Amino acid sequence: MGEAPAMAKQRREFPAFPFEPYPIQVDFMAALYESLDKGGVAMLESPTGTGKTLSIICSALQWIVDQRQRPKTGRKLEEARAGDSAEDEPDWMRDFVVDAEQSLPSRKKERKQGIAAGPSVPTRNRDNLQKGEVGSSDNAVEFDETEFLVEEYMSEEEDMLGTGRSTRKRGAHSGCSSSSGEEEDEGSERPGGEIEVTPKVYFSSRTHSQLTQFVGELKRTKFASELNAVCLGSRKNLCINEGVLKLGNSTRINERCLELQKNRKDKNAKQSRPKVSQSGGGRTNRAKTSGGCPMLKKQSLQTKFRDEVLEQDILDIEDLVDLGRKIGTCPYYGSRKMVSTADLVVLPYQSLLLKSARESLGLNLKNNVIIIDEAHNLADSLVNMYNAKITVSQLEHVQSNLDVYLGRFRTCLGAGNRRYIQTLVILTKAFLSMLLRNENDARNSNSCSTDKFSEMEKDSSMTINEFLFALDIDNINLVKLCRYIKESNIIHKVSGYGAKIASLPALPGHDGQSNIQEGTIVASFQALSDLLFSLTYNDDDGRIIVSRQGHLHPGQFEEGYLKFVMLSGDSIFSEVMDQAHAVVLAGGTLQPIEETRLRLFPGIPLDKVNFFSCNHIVPPESILPIAVCRGPSGLTFDFTYTSRCSTNMMEELGRLVCNLVAVVPEGVVMFFSSFEYEGQVYQAWKTSGILARILKKKTVFREPRSSLDVESTLKEYKEAINQCSSVAGDNRGPCGALLLAVVGGKISEGINFSDGMGRCVVMVGLPYPNPRDVELMERIKHIDGLGEPGSSRRSKSLGNMAYGQSTVQPGFEILRSCKQRGREYYGNLCMKAVNQSVGRAIRHIKDYAAILLVDSRYASEPSKPSLPRPTDKLPLWIKGRLVFATESYGEVHRQLHQFFQFNRQRTH
Repeated sequence: MGEAPAMAKQRREFPAFPFEPYPIQVDFMAALYESLDKGGVAMLESPTGTGKTLSIICSALQWIVDQRQRPKTGRKLEEARAGDSAEDEPDWMRDFVVDAEQSLPSRKKERKQGIAAGPSVPTRNRDNLQKGEVGSSDNAVEFDETEFLVEEYMSEEEDMLGTGRSTRKRGAHSGCSSSSGEEEDEGSERPGGEIEVTPKVYFSSRTHSQLTQFVGELKRTKFASELNAVCLGSRKNLCINEGVLKLGNSTRINERCLELQKNRKDKNAKQSRPKVSQSGGGRTNRAKTSGGCPMLKKQSLQTKFRDEVLEQDILDIEDLVDLGRKIGTCPYYGSRKMVSTADLVVLPYQSLLLKSARESLGLNLKNNVIIIDEAHNLADSLVNMYNAKITVSQLEHVQSNLDVYLGRFRTCLGAGNRRYIQTLVILTKAFLSMLLRNENDARNSNSCSTDKFSEMEKDSSMTINEFLFALDIDNINLVKLCRYIKESNIIHKVSGYGAKIASLPALPGHDGQSNIQEGTIVASFQALSDLLFSLTYNDDDGRIIVSRQGHLHPGQFEEGYLKFVMLSGDSIFSEVMDQAHAVVLAGGTLQPIEETRLRLFPGIPLDKVNFFSCNHIVPPESILPIAVCRGPSGLTFDFTYTSRCSTNMMEELGRLVCNLVAVVPEGVVMFFSSFEYEGQVYQAWKTSGILARILKKKTVFREPRSSLDVESTLKEYKEAINQCSSVAGDNRGPCGALLLAVVGGKISEGINFSDGMGRCVVMVGLPYPNPRDVELMERIKHIDGLGEPGSSRRSKSLGNMAYGQSTVQPGFEILRSCKQRGREYYGNLCMKAVNQSVGRAIRHIKDYAAILLVDSRYASEPSKPSLPRPTDKLPLWIKGRLVFATESYGEVHRQLHQFFQFNRQRTH
């Protein structure tokens, strides 16, 4: 990263802000602006509801405007005064050239250049095949098999077990495509003749709704009309081809889109191919092939799409889709081709942080500004993107399709193709043998020893090398194999042929596959491709989780799987940091910053990270956070794993809620640690009659498990609140609503409960992650060793992580054996979830809400003096006002009554 000399005076005026900013908003914008001047890494905290998004826009884009309008002569004079030579000037400043006389609005209108068409693809030589004939002699179905034959692949004489390099006629790539589906395709061609605009801002957030919110805030400023901005989204969100959209699954949509582009490129070659002669005078039923996506037929429509986007203010995903449908062209590829000329690029995490996605989109990060919002879980989000998983059923799909394909085309394939495909068969069978070993051994064993069988059912974790050695596949060149998978189009060839065969009638030996769609086969192959690519990482980068098939609980069966879990994200993130001029991590709370530093940029000392944190805009009297230790009958609240399911504890919680709905006006949102526990509590309330008492005061809603139903539930919840008086305790029946939600669910992140939607937020217990999670325990062990000499050493396998209740104990044993850093990470995961949930309530300066943390552990001292108390990790704006009610519930009820009475009078 380059560093620019700091400006002489800190900027504190941001005229694009649409109204008079509060002092803390000015402080935030000034801190961000100064961080962009300095370059490097910055971490900026601003509580949810303080106008963080608008502040980011007005500061970062003001910085862009100032850099564009800064006269070159003035800059040179300033450098001369500072005694700086041209060689000392950072790359991002030296490389930037702009005409200071040209205004930004006129530049926006004039930047309309043609998009160069992609290069033509040479016709490929292919072996000639006879028609495939399947079925009985009386009802034969014939089709042209040539489209499924993989093209010739050139390789060195060494076979796959050697270490030689593979070559291909049309160049080489470095590895498999990632699970994002962002493969090389015609959409990745860079428009010819267009000048890359720099510096520009890449703004990234985790969810589609957060990006939409950002675009909405940008439209409130003058920058929406003065700067070129483009919003990037996934194919699933931007595709307008109904035939592709109906596939539903993101992976299948990606694969189908790419397949259509390949079909378009191959169309001319297929048309010039001589027809296969018919036999017996019968009519040949040939497979219909698509000539590409109809939404990309006309290049002129893509140009029209770009021109209309440039004429308007920034368009969000929905706007782009509407415009694409209106014109009749693809908004996904249309928006991608506008990246180079944009001043601001709005995009999701995966598009920015996955290297394969950046390359496909043509993102140039060099000397530009990267702002990552909602960065509180960035380290975990980053490594999770590189995870890879394949199940037993997927492996079986791959194996059966490879066998069918190899059986049909073996004599037509060149030596290179045949060896690679045979290697895929070997690997698939090896993976299956590891996952099914317990079943096979149980069937073949004459012993009745349940202990031996139990040992085989247990999960385990391995390093990459351990996994390769265990299967005796360590001598296979996986880098060459991954290159072959990406370049040869083998996935689509085998999947297409398998789907075709499965769809034909009366196929001996394949009756059971008739219901398998091509998309399912493609997804299975992609999962295998991702796992193979994961095995090319360094041994210390991650772990392989081996989860064999078995019974979790009576009547509940879990399919076996292999999963690569990425543990180290610093090398991935460094690829982004090394190119950018500045990287800004923004969020409501980014604590603990030391953990984030160690996991993302350990090479940068903490004192070199620009850190800023501001308080909330709401006055102290607008928030009432209380740690509730006892219930109405005096029972101490203990929602630990062993105590939370007792009837007494769940009914005491119900009695607390009965009191709350009598004193809290409008809406109450209550968060539980899981859907399972919420269901247990709801059933206990229903059985005991407590639910009926609650329903006399408020209508009860429950968060649905399906995210598709969340919107309708929230709509009904809001309507129930709007229909009643804001005065609590009247006698006209239910007034307001109670929403039972789940930590980590859709409602806990991204949903705003402002004003009456969330007058009280209740957090039930401490939502610690499940210690039975093998992946989590591996990550904790990895983090526990960060920053220490030899921290890259291999951690021991979990080994005895068994199914069922016994799995909890080993997880706790690992936590007990951890040093402070691993334990803190486990606690941080819990409190980050708490902070995200309770932060849903206060959304603006006139808002007010109570926050109840219901568990005695919120007020108790930690087991070790070196560990912080859970409430120490609350945001400053909550922690500074927290009330500890440890003696009786009466004090809680009294404070709640006074709080709502005061705020009703204050706001009316």
